[in-house]
Amino acid sequence: MSSTESPDAATVFYEQLENLEDEFEEVELELLRQQAKLTKDLYAKRAKVIAQIPSFWPLVFEQAPPDIDEYVQPTDSAVLLSSLVDLSVERFELPDGDPRSIAIKFEFSENEYFENKVLEKKFWWRRNKDGWAGLVSEPVKINWKPGKDLTSGLLDLVYQVWEDDKAGKGDDTEAKKKLKEQMESTGLDGVSFFAWFGFRGLSISEEENKAAVKEEQEKRQARKEGKPVDEDMDEEDDDDEDDDEYEMEIFPTADDLAVCIAEDLWPGAIKYFLTAQELDGQSDISFESDEEMDEDEAAAQPSKKRKA
Repeated sequence: MSSTESPDAATVFYEQLENLEDEFEEVELELLRQQAKLTKDLYAKRAKVIAQIPSFWPLVFEQAPPDIDEYVQPTDSAVLLSSLVDLSVERFELPDGDPRSIAIKFEFSENEYFENKVLEKKFWWRRNKDGWAGLVSEPVKINWKPGKDLTSGLLDLVYQVWEDDKAGKGDDTEAKKKLKEQMESTGLDGVSFFAWFGFRGLSISEEENKAAVKEEQEKRQARKEGKPVDEDMDEEDDDDEDDDEYEMEIFPTADDLAVCIAEDLWPGAIKYFLTAQELDGQSDISFESDEEMDEDEAAAQPSKKRKA
């Protein structure tokens, strides 16, 4: 702060920046709403076309951007390439709710790993009382075939912990103990893409979200009117609570992956498919060129005479 700038002036600038940030967020939300409205028919049209193209979505995943591809293990890739039939993304809280809430649905053909034909995961955009805002979810159960659990039991344990929490069984359940032990003994390096279905995030109910949203709206209105706004002083304690919430996550970055699927892979599917086709075509040309070169080299070599 310069010597000519008073603390009150700095506070005014800070409040102006917060007001601008609020306005930017409102514009971004409106853009998402309009985008969803304008592209709805296009996505329906695209779905009809790609339904006639064998292996469309497997090829899209084969060319997925690094932010997605890094989470797909070789066995995951085998499942996606062999049995993924369809993928869809829906901003399911529209038209009246938050456009950042997303549902991602995978449809599979018969495969050797699980019984489910459809795996759908929903992410709700929620606000917490401490001002935190982001995506929360519920674990999705996968009915694994015997000996084929790609998450080595982690997803089943996460789902059981969630069931226990809903039943109010406390923090010392057998499932929670087993989950902690397995996470500590095996770590999460190289965890299966399908562990993504176990993500929960912070525990924020719809009622808590509505109360936090109302409080935030009141603060924003007060800032616009130049009124003083009380900020929470226990943010550090809330951060510690948030860390505890994520302690049991087998896929802590699942919300980031969900956004990447919804905002990159889903809208850019045709681009990724065409890239896969081009690379496949180049591979065929290279293979044919190698064959022709081998034939030319063989023809150029003098034939060996048989001994009399």
